[in-house]
Amino acid sequence: MVESLLVPPSVLLVAPGAVPGAPETPDAAVAWHYGDPFAEQRAAAQAVAVLDRSHRFVLTITGAERLTWLHTISSQHVAALPDRRTAENLSLDLNGRVEQHFVMTDLDGTLWIDTEAETGPALLAFLQKMVFWAKAEPSGAPDFAVLSLIGPDAASPAITAALGIDALPGIYEATALPGGGFIRAMPWPTPHSYDLIVPRGDLAQWWSRLTAAGAAPAGMWAFEALRVAALRPRLGIDTDDRTIPHEVRWIGGVDAGGAVHLDKGCYRGQETVARVHNLGKPPRHLVLLHLDGSADGRPAPGDAVTAGGRSVGRIGTVIDHFELGPIALALIKRSVPVETQLDAGPCAASIDPDSVPAHDEVQAGRAAIDRLRGR
Repeated sequence: MVESLLVPPSVLLVAPGAVPGAPETPDAAVAWHYGDPFAEQRAAAQAVAVLDRSHRFVLTITGAERLTWLHTISSQHVAALPDRRTAENLSLDLNGRVEQHFVMTDLDGTLWIDTEAETGPALLAFLQKMVFWAKAEPSGAPDFAVLSLIGPDAASPAITAALGIDALPGIYEATALPGGGFIRAMPWPTPHSYDLIVPRGDLAQWWSRLTAAGAAPAGMWAFEALRVAALRPRLGIDTDDRTIPHEVRWIGGVDAGGAVHLDKGCYRGQETVARVHNLGKPPRHLVLLHLDGSADGRPAPGDAVTAGGRSVGRIGTVIDHFELGPIALALIKRSVPVETQLDAGPCAASIDPDSVPAHDEVQAGRAAIDRLRGR
């Protein structure tokens, strides 16, 4: 049985200047900003900032077969994931549509997983249901929480001293922290991004230690703006119930920044993944939209993107970026030309041409068919 593991409002909402996320949004339990959102984004992009992401749902899997078992029911190749390594992973339905996206780190015999608060209980329930006779024990870990350090100055001597480590880990690597927990390096939302998974009771202590070492307090507005600019989707906001991994840039192995390994054994939804990879193209793709900042109002996640009154996609995350202005992620039909003038709710919108995937890779299955036909 899955115990009640709802994440309460963060203890860090009492920090000076903290403004919580809007009610009924995924980030309502943590700070959206600390009074100067654009300065916070700038600090995360150009210096160093610390962000409260303690509303992430954390769970653990222990047992000798934790990796080989998870390998059989998820999209990533994790059977031989080395100790102190991180990977992104997906759970797909039978038709290859994305149900779950999660980040996982194996450390000293325990696999740590964190995901969205809203979908975390369902992920834990699924994992517990799928154990059968495997030596794997998934359980919730509500006593642990996530903080993020973002920015090139995270490697400064003051920050590493505050962390109690000699050096930061490399991308997708992890280092144990004194007092419990660990720090891992991620390739997004910037190339200098680090997550701390620490005891929830120590959140305030870690926050004070890192801000005293020079990290600027920053809210989820900063994280989301940088994530959108980096074209990284967020489950449930930038995805819908039809999303397949190819549409949202989640294809790739453990070291490639993706969540779907294309050279592994059978798992639920693999047929769709293989068919699109070898023979077809995704029906939609994730792009960056620039929104008309002079419009009255903004679109909301799930709103239609239209061209000439015809629906051609859906809006995901909408955010104000400190350099790019109002931007959004959107799932757009692949057939829509990049120069098409779009409308997103009350806003005119245009596709950032640099965000459009090329879709020009050679497909093994299509090439084989062409060879058989003598082309």
